[in-house]
Amino acid sequence: MKRGFGSDNHSGFSPEVLQALADANTDHALAYGDDEYTARLEELFRNTFGQQARVYLVFNGTGANVLGIDAMCRSHEAVVCAETAHINVDECGAPQRIVGCRLLTVDTPDGKLTPQLVKSRLHGFGFEHHSQPKAISISQPTELGTLYTLDEIRALADLAHSYNMYLHVDGARLANAAVALGCSFKQMTTDCGVDALSFGGTKNGLLMGESCVLLNPCLWERDRSGATPQTDDMKYRRKQMTQLASKMRFMAAQMICYLESGIWRRNAEHSNRMAQLLRSEVERVDGVKIMYPVQVNSLFAQLPRDVWHRLQQRYFFYDWNEDADVVRWMCSFDTTEEDIHDFVNALREEMIK
Repeated sequence: MKRGFGSDNHSGFSPEVLQALADANTDHALAYGDDEYTARLEELFRNTFGQQARVYLVFNGTGANVLGIDAMCRSHEAVVCAETAHINVDECGAPQRIVGCRLLTVDTPDGKLTPQLVKSRLHGFGFEHHSQPKAISISQPTELGTLYTLDEIRALADLAHSYNMYLHVDGARLANAAVALGCSFKQMTTDCGVDALSFGGTKNGLLMGESCVLLNPCLWERDRSGATPQTDDMKYRRKQMTQLASKMRFMAAQMICYLESGIWRRNAEHSNRMAQLLRSEVERVDGVKIMYPVQVNSLFAQLPRDVWHRLQQRYFFYDWNEDADVVRWMCSFDTTEEDIHDFVNALREEMIK
């Protein structure tokens, strides 16, 4: 399959990650996270997000999101999220089935929640017939490729905390957001009041594995009765969710490489830059409309249906909103300028048929 623009999940993984896996593939190591690699990664996450941070490696982004939601919510509680949120659209009801909580969705013009939009769902507190709002979940960047500013994240965190709620961030592409905003991971999360996040890497050069990161000590210091447990009960919940890897050292080794070597930044800078090149080239094609600001590594375009149907015979990509003739094109860390020019030339050819 040639390089296309369907998903940044379609790419391979960085050579440095392959070497990190090979280096970890020597001798024996204790299983289930009791190894030196996982211990080193835990310290690295504390250095990255703050000393209060707790990291829990999981198999995939859905597992990271659900584990984080489970830390925040009980089954009678609810999460406020955008209608377009990944937890609502692309996780097959996993939060509802596994945690048992409800998702309270909000229609947004650009994928971003605002305090005003969220407030429309904050009612029924103390009314036993209604699910109780307990968390706000945002994606950074959003599923439409738009970005929250640091002030916007902070405003949502302040709103959540004023209602005794939590703020969760789906950070599957957090590296792309950090590069675009020119800030650190800590500045975008801990310093803004974020309580929990999923931290991804498979869309940006890792082979497999994601992580749930808890930043608010209240999330691991309470149990379901509200009491303070003697031990961290998150490890038990991760096990129950079938997200505990036996050979966790290989997840940890690649994440260590990802953070320490700087490939998270290099890869994200490249994919973001390729999206800007794609934007500048597509803007020159008559009949194509770019729907949202291109801020990270995605571009959403509206074009005639027969054109994108024919173009899909040459390149794989997803139709995002078929009713509105909107498609999504994603750039990856291994997208090349030649890939962009070839794709746009193909687009021009299909537009004039």
